[in-house]
Amino acid sequence: MKSLRIFCLVFIVFLALPALAKGQPAYKGAGKDERIAFVQKSLPVLGIKIDRTDGLMSKKTGKAIKKFQKKFTQFKLKPTGLLDDATYRAIQDELNKKQGVQPITPPPGKGKGAGIVQTAALYKGVPYRFGGTDIKGFDCSGYTAFIFQKHNITLPRTADVQFRVGSAVERKNLAAGDLVFFETYEKGPSHVGIYAGGGKFWHASSSRGVMLSGLDEQYWRSRYLGARRIL
Repeated sequence: MKSLRIFCLVFIVFLALPALAKGQPAYKGAGKDERIAFVQKSLPVLGIKIDRTDGLMSKKTGKAIKKFQKKFTQFKLKPTGLLDDATYRAIQDELNKKQGVQPITPPPGKGKGAGIVQTAALYKGVPYRFGGTDIKGFDCSGYTAFIFQKHNITLPRTADVQFRVGSAVERKNLAAGDLVFFETYEKGPSHVGIYAGGGKFWHASSSRGVMLSGLDEQYWRSRYLGARRIL
């Protein structure tokens, strides 16, 4: 029995030798991941070809990430092929630069999040209008951009680009005024709202217009993607 275990161990090491000899990295990520999907969609814009956009890590995705790490030397990234936090932020920054998305500098002052939420609540009941950006009717990102503009903060126009500004926030650390994102009618961030506290968020719903909903409602819980802090 002991000799059988030794044989199995030697056999496993033998199978791993070719990969080790080629220096293949241990790819990070298991299952679908919105960060990986974002990177897969972003790298071609930055001149790096990739074979998929499904959010699943693969050898080719790892090689494409490695090319980015080598190509954009200003970020001083190690060419590992791994999607670590530094590489993810660098891809975001470079894509924003490529597409002309300006970094957001919040105005000074305390309680900005509470002020954003108070302003968001003023427009309860305004109807939904696809492409709408004013009180005649809002779509989701038109609504968030309108509210933040009331506080002298200019957001990008669409939900997918709004998902790239500010800094990422874990759900357990959400604060009033954070942007919360969902995957609804298409892959990636396609719906956005403003976190109000207590597990609630303001948003422009396509069925009921501007309203307050709960993150734990079945529909939204299953589609939650993440959050960004602007303030």
